[in-house]
Amino acid sequence: MEFIDSSVVEQIEMKMIRPSQFAIRDTFQKDDPDFETLVNSIREHGLLQPILIRPLTVGFEIVAGHRRFHACKNLRWRFIPAKIRELTDKQSYEIQLTENVQRKSMDPLEEAEAFRRYIVDFGWGGVTELAKKIGKSEEYVSHHMQLLRLPDEIKEKIANRSINVSQAIEIAQISHEKQSMIVEHIMNNDLTVRQIRELKNALNQESHDDLVVAAKSRAPVIARKTYLTLKIALNRIDNLINEVHSTVEPDQRAEIINFLMGVRLKVHSLIDDSIRFKNSSAKQHRS
Repeated sequence: MEFIDSSVVEQIEMKMIRPSQFAIRDTFQKDDPDFETLVNSIREHGLLQPILIRPLTVGFEIVAGHRRFHACKNLRWRFIPAKIRELTDKQSYEIQLTENVQRKSMDPLEEAEAFRRYIVDFGWGGVTELAKKIGKSEEYVSHHMQLLRLPDEIKEKIANRSINVSQAIEIAQISHEKQSMIVEHIMNNDLTVRQIRELKNALNQESHDDLVVAAKSRAPVIARKTYLTLKIALNRIDNLINEVHSTVEPDQRAEIINFLMGVRLKVHSLIDDSIRFKNSSAKQHRS
Protein backbone atom coordinates (compact mmCIF):
# COMPACT_ATOMS: atom_id res chain seq x y z
CA MET A 1 0.00 0.00 0.00
CA GLU A 2 1.43 3.38 -1.02
CA PHE A 3 1.94 5.90 1.79
CA ILE A 4 -0.08 9.12 1.40
CA ASP A 5 1.40 12.10 3.23
CA SER A 6 -1.54 13.96 4.76
CA SER A 7 0.63 16.39 6.72
CA VAL A 8 0.41 20.16 6.28
CA VAL A 9 3.11 22.85 6.55
CA GLU A 10 2.42 25.83 8.79
CA GLN A 11 4.36 28.63 10.49
CA ILE A 12 4.28 27.54 14.15
CA GLU A 13 5.28 29.72 17.08
CA MET A 14 8.51 28.38 18.57
CA LYS A 15 7.28 28.51 22.17
CA MET A 16 4.46 26.11 21.24
CA ILE A 17 6.97 23.36 20.32
CA ARG A 18 8.78 21.09 22.76
CA PRO A 19 11.55 18.51 22.22
CA SER A 20 10.50 14.89 21.83
CA GLN A 21 9.94 12.85 24.97
CA PHE A 22 11.40 9.94 22.97
CA ALA A 23 14.52 11.79 21.85
CA ILE A 24 16.98 9.33 20.33
CA ARG A 25 20.04 11.25 21.46
CA ASP A 26 20.29 12.31 25.10
CA THR A 27 22.60 15.27 24.59
CA PHE A 28 22.58 18.27 22.29
CA GLN A 29 25.83 20.22 21.99
CA LYS A 30 25.68 23.77 20.68
CA ASP A 31 29.48 24.01 20.59
CA ASP A 32 29.56 21.35 17.85
CA PRO A 33 31.20 22.88 14.71
CA ASP A 34 28.53 21.25 12.55
CA PHE A 35 25.84 23.05 14.53
CA GLU A 36 27.52 26.41 13.95
CA THR A 37 27.66 25.61 10.24
CA LEU A 38 23.92 24.85 10.28
CA VAL A 39 23.16 28.13 12.06
CA ASN A 40 25.14 30.09 9.49
CA SER A 41 23.46 28.26 6.61
CA ILE A 42 19.97 29.01 7.95
CA ARG A 43 20.95 32.63 8.61
CA GLU A 44 22.05 33.01 4.99
CA HIS A 45 19.59 30.82 3.09
CA GLY A 46 16.68 30.30 5.46
CA LEU A 47 15.27 26.96 6.57
CA LEU A 48 15.22 24.85 3.40
CA GLN A 49 13.41 21.90 4.98
CA PRO A 50 10.61 22.29 7.53
CA ILE A 51 10.88 20.38 10.78
CA LEU A 52 8.39 17.57 11.43
CA ILE A 53 6.13 17.91 14.47
CA ARG A 54 3.08 16.14 15.85
CA PRO A 55 0.17 17.72 17.73
CA LEU A 56 -0.26 17.16 21.46
CA THR A 57 -3.17 18.00 23.72
CA VAL A 58 -1.39 21.30 24.27
CA GLY A 59 1.17 22.44 21.71
CA PHE A 60 3.40 20.29 19.53
CA GLU A 61 6.33 17.86 19.84
CA ILE A 62 9.33 17.59 17.53
CA VAL A 63 9.55 14.34 15.59
CA ALA A 64 12.41 15.19 13.22
CA GLY A 65 14.58 18.29 13.03
CA HIS A 66 15.81 18.90 16.58
CA ARG A 67 19.05 20.48 15.32
CA ARG A 68 17.17 22.72 12.88
CA PHE A 69 14.79 23.76 15.65
CA HIS A 70 17.66 24.68 18.01
CA ALA A 71 19.48 26.51 15.20
CA CYS A 72 16.41 28.66 14.51
CA LYS A 73 15.98 29.21 18.23
CA ASN A 74 19.60 30.32 18.36
CA LEU A 75 18.76 32.88 15.65
CA ARG A 76 15.88 34.12 17.83
CA TRP A 77 13.18 33.16 15.35
CA ARG A 78 9.65 33.54 16.68
CA PHE A 79 8.03 31.21 14.13
CA ILE A 80 9.37 28.16 12.28
CA PRO A 81 8.07 26.32 9.20
CA ALA A 82 6.82 22.94 10.41
CA LYS A 83 5.17 19.93 8.81
CA ILE A 84 2.40 18.73 11.12
CA ARG A 85 1.48 15.05 11.10
CA GLU A 86 -0.64 12.86 13.37
CA LEU A 87 1.71 10.17 14.70
CA THR A 88 1.74 7.62 17.49
CA ASP A 89 4.62 7.36 19.98
CA LYS A 90 5.90 4.32 18.10
CA GLN A 91 5.76 6.02 14.69
CA SER A 92 7.46 9.11 16.07
CA TYR A 93 10.32 7.06 17.53
CA GLU A 94 10.74 5.05 14.31
CA ILE A 95 11.02 8.21 12.21
CA GLN A 96 13.61 9.71 14.55
CA LEU A 97 15.61 6.51 14.69
CA THR A 98 15.56 5.98 10.92
CA GLU A 99 16.64 9.57 10.28
CA ASN A 100 19.57 9.33 12.71
CA VAL A 101 20.71 5.91 11.44
CA GLN A 102 20.63 7.07 7.81
CA ARG A 103 22.48 10.29 8.64
CA LYS A 104 24.99 8.30 10.75
CA SER A 105 24.63 10.95 13.44
CA MET A 106 24.84 8.48 16.34
CA ASP A 107 27.86 6.58 17.58
CA PRO A 108 27.54 2.75 17.75
CA LEU A 109 26.65 2.69 21.45
CA GLU A 110 23.94 5.34 21.00
CA GLU A 111 22.47 3.24 18.19
CA ALA A 112 22.61 0.11 20.33
CA GLU A 113 20.85 1.86 23.22
CA ALA A 114 18.16 3.21 20.88
CA PHE A 115 17.58 -0.32 19.52
CA ARG A 116 17.35 -1.70 23.05
CA ARG A 117 14.77 0.91 24.09
CA TYR A 118 12.58 0.09 21.07
CA ILE A 119 12.67 -3.67 21.65
CA VAL A 120 13.03 -4.03 25.43
CA ASP A 121 11.82 -0.86 27.16
CA PHE A 122 8.91 0.01 24.89
CA GLY A 123 8.19 -3.48 23.55
CA TRP A 124 7.26 -2.15 20.10
CA GLY A 125 8.66 -5.09 18.17
CA GLY A 126 11.50 -7.55 17.79
CA VAL A 127 14.79 -7.39 15.92
CA THR A 128 13.16 -8.38 12.61
CA GLU A 129 10.55 -5.62 12.70
CA LEU A 130 13.02 -2.94 13.81
CA ALA A 131 15.52 -3.91 11.11
CA LYS A 132 12.82 -3.48 8.44
CA LYS A 133 11.76 -0.11 9.85
CA ILE A 134 15.26 1.40 9.73
CA GLY A 135 16.40 -0.30 6.52
CA LYS A 136 19.13 -2.41 8.11
CA SER A 137 19.73 -6.16 8.39
CA GLU A 138 18.69 -8.19 11.43
CA GLU A 139 22.37 -8.98 11.97
CA TYR A 140 23.18 -5.25 12.10
CA VAL A 141 20.61 -4.66 14.85
CA SER A 142 21.42 -7.74 16.94
CA HIS A 143 25.20 -7.25 16.69
CA HIS A 144 24.98 -3.63 17.76
CA MET A 145 22.83 -4.58 20.75
CA GLN A 146 25.54 -7.04 21.83
CA LEU A 147 27.85 -4.05 22.39
CA LEU A 148 25.77 -3.11 25.44
CA ARG A 149 26.97 -6.30 27.15
CA LEU A 150 30.58 -5.12 27.09
CA PRO A 151 32.19 -3.75 30.28
CA ASP A 152 32.43 0.03 30.65
CA GLU A 153 36.18 0.15 29.96
CA ILE A 154 35.69 -1.44 26.55
CA LYS A 155 32.69 0.79 25.81
CA GLU A 156 34.96 3.76 26.45
CA LYS A 157 37.39 2.42 23.86
CA ILE A 158 34.54 2.23 21.34
CA ALA A 159 33.47 5.79 22.17
CA ASN A 160 36.97 7.20 21.69
CA ARG A 161 37.49 5.02 18.60
CA SER A 162 40.40 3.03 19.99
CA ILE A 163 38.57 -0.01 18.61
CA ASN A 164 36.03 -0.06 15.80
CA VAL A 165 32.55 -1.60 15.73
CA SER A 166 33.57 -4.78 13.89
CA GLN A 167 36.34 -5.43 16.41
CA ALA A 168 34.03 -4.68 19.34
CA ILE A 169 31.34 -7.06 18.05
CA GLU A 170 33.89 -9.89 17.95
CA ILE A 171 34.94 -9.08 21.53
CA ALA A 172 31.31 -9.05 22.68
CA GLN A 173 30.88 -12.63 21.51
CA ILE A 174 33.43 -14.08 23.95
CA SER A 175 33.22 -14.57 27.70
CA HIS A 176 33.92 -11.60 30.00
CA GLU A 177 36.99 -13.18 31.58
CA LYS A 178 38.64 -13.50 28.16
CA GLN A 179 37.71 -10.05 26.84
CA SER A 180 40.41 -8.24 28.80
CA MET A 181 43.01 -10.72 27.51
CA ILE A 182 42.27 -9.98 23.88
CA VAL A 183 41.35 -6.27 23.75
CA GLU A 184 44.90 -5.03 24.41
CA HIS A 185 46.26 -7.14 21.54
CA ILE A 186 43.54 -5.85 19.23
CA MET A 187 44.36 -2.23 20.00
CA ASN A 188 48.15 -2.59 19.86
CA ASN A 189 48.14 -4.53 16.59
CA ASP A 190 45.00 -3.17 14.89
CA LEU A 191 43.78 -6.70 14.26
CA THR A 192 41.32 -7.52 11.51
CA VAL A 193 38.12 -9.46 12.21
CA ARG A 194 39.73 -12.60 10.83
CA GLN A 195 42.76 -12.22 13.09
CA ILE A 196 40.53 -11.65 16.12
CA ARG A 197 38.61 -14.82 15.34
CA GLU A 198 41.86 -16.77 15.18
CA LEU A 199 42.84 -15.44 18.60
CA LYS A 200 39.41 -16.34 19.95
CA ASN A 201 39.88 -19.89 18.70
CA ALA A 202 43.28 -20.04 20.36
CA LEU A 203 41.83 -18.84 23.66
CA ASN A 204 38.98 -21.36 23.45
CA GLN A 205 41.52 -24.17 23.24
CA GLU A 206 42.87 -23.30 26.66
CA SER A 207 41.51 -25.36 29.53
CA HIS A 208 39.60 -23.98 32.46
CA ASP A 209 42.46 -25.06 34.74
CA ASP A 210 44.87 -22.83 32.86
CA LEU A 211 42.59 -19.84 33.44
CA VAL A 212 42.40 -20.58 37.17
CA VAL A 213 46.17 -20.90 37.42
CA ALA A 214 46.66 -17.71 35.42
CA ALA A 215 44.64 -15.81 37.98
CA LYS A 216 47.08 -16.89 40.70
CA SER A 217 50.39 -16.21 38.97
CA ARG A 218 51.92 -13.79 36.47
CA ALA A 219 54.04 -16.46 34.71
CA PRO A 220 51.18 -18.16 32.85
CA VAL A 221 49.75 -14.74 31.98
CA ILE A 222 53.04 -13.65 30.40
CA ALA A 223 53.26 -17.00 28.61
CA ARG A 224 49.78 -16.54 27.17
CA LYS A 225 50.53 -12.98 26.02
CA THR A 226 53.71 -14.21 24.37
CA TYR A 227 51.78 -16.94 22.60
CA LEU A 228 49.13 -14.51 21.35
CA THR A 229 51.75 -12.00 20.19
CA LEU A 230 53.54 -14.69 18.19
CA LYS A 231 50.23 -15.84 16.67
CA ILE A 232 49.63 -12.28 15.53
CA ALA A 233 53.11 -12.15 13.99
CA LEU A 234 52.50 -15.44 12.20
CA ASN A 235 49.25 -14.16 10.77
CA ARG A 236 50.88 -10.95 9.57
CA ILE A 237 53.63 -12.92 7.83
CA ASP A 238 50.97 -14.99 6.05
CA ASN A 239 49.33 -11.75 4.92
CA LEU A 240 52.67 -10.54 3.60
CA ILE A 241 53.14 -13.76 1.65
CA ASN A 242 49.70 -13.33 0.07
CA GLU A 243 50.57 -9.73 -0.75
CA VAL A 244 53.80 -10.77 -2.44
CA HIS A 245 51.91 -13.23 -4.65
CA SER A 246 49.63 -10.47 -5.92
CA THR A 247 51.96 -7.44 -6.07
CA VAL A 248 55.55 -8.55 -6.74
CA GLU A 249 56.91 -9.40 -10.19
CA PRO A 250 57.53 -13.15 -10.77
CA ASP A 251 61.30 -12.76 -11.16
CA GLN A 252 61.55 -11.26 -7.63
CA ARG A 253 58.77 -13.23 -6.00
CA ALA A 254 60.60 -16.50 -5.23
CA GLU A 255 63.42 -14.88 -3.27
CA ILE A 256 61.08 -12.80 -1.11
CA ILE A 257 58.71 -15.70 -0.42
CA ASN A 258 61.62 -17.98 0.54
CA PHE A 259 62.79 -15.32 3.00
CA LEU A 260 59.31 -14.92 4.50
CA MET A 261 58.83 -18.68 4.75
CA GLY A 262 62.09 -18.89 6.67
CA VAL A 263 60.88 -16.21 9.08
CA ARG A 264 57.56 -18.04 9.37
CA LEU A 265 59.32 -21.27 10.41
CA LYS A 266 61.25 -19.40 13.10
CA VAL A 267 58.10 -17.80 14.47
CA HIS A 268 56.33 -21.15 14.43
CA SER A 269 59.22 -22.61 16.42
CA LEU A 270 58.90 -19.79 18.95
CA ILE A 271 55.18 -20.51 19.25
CA ASP A 272 56.01 -24.13 20.10
CA ASP A 273 58.46 -22.88 22.72
CA SER A 274 55.86 -20.55 24.23
CA ILE A 275 53.32 -23.40 24.45
CA ARG A 276 55.86 -25.59 26.25
CA PHE A 277 56.70 -22.77 28.64
CA LYS A 278 53.01 -22.08 29.30
CA ASN A 279 52.31 -25.74 30.03
CA SER A 280 55.36 -26.00 32.24
CA SER A 281 54.38 -22.90 34.21
CA ALA A 282 50.87 -24.20 34.65
CA LYS A 283 52.11 -27.51 36.02
CA GLN A 284 54.44 -25.81 38.48
CA HIS A 285 51.70 -23.62 39.88
CA ARG A 286 49.24 -26.51 40.18
CA SER A 287 51.68 -28.45 42.35
